[in-house]
Formats: sequence, C-alpha cells, structure tokens
Amino acid sequence: MTFYGLKSCDTCRKAQKELLASGHRLHVIDVRADGVPRAELARFLELFGADLVNRRSTTWRSLSEAERAHDPLELLAEHPTLMKRPVVVAGDTAYLGWTKTVQVALAP
Repeated sequence: MTFYGLKSCDTCRKAQKELLASGHRLHVIDVRADGVPRAELARFLELFGADLVNRRSTTWRSLSEAERAHDPLELLAEHPTLMKRPVVVAGDTAYLGWTKTVQVALAP
C-alpha cells in the first residue's frame, strides 16, 4: 500500500497510525520532501478530478488568482502541498482523504 501525505499533516498522521494498527504495510511518500511523480499526479487528477486540489490549504490561499487559474497538473507539480491528503493506493484502487468511507474500505 502506498501512502502519499505530509509528515506535518494531522490527518495523515492519524491515517497512518490507523492503517498500521490494522496490519497494513505502508510505503510512505512525503509529498513535500519526496515529491510525487508527474505520471502519478496525472493519474490522481484523472481519478479524482478537481477534488485532488485542496482549495482550503494555506498554499492555495497564498496563490494569486492568476496562479489559481493555471492547469491543475502544473499547479500540483509546482506546489505538491496543494494535493488533498492522504492519497492511499491499495492495489489497483486509489482513495482520497481519510473519510469514514475510505476507512471502511481499507478496514481489514
């Protein structure tokens, strides 16, 4: 299972803790420190659409209107912390966020 998140994100830390406690093995990728391959970003955008861009983030609020109008893939490549987190890839399925629905889907 691949886990894309941020070390400083409370939701990501909670999700990691719960996934590990339920017996999952995680390959953790810190989107800020490690980056996300462009091909993965494109795949996530295809799967999740506009929901992948976290418009409530500090990074989003710091962007100008002109910057916000850029292509989402370009924005995410330049500012990986704009990605809503976590993104969990389990086999052929990817999940966005740490909602109850995601938690149930990933429960053992």
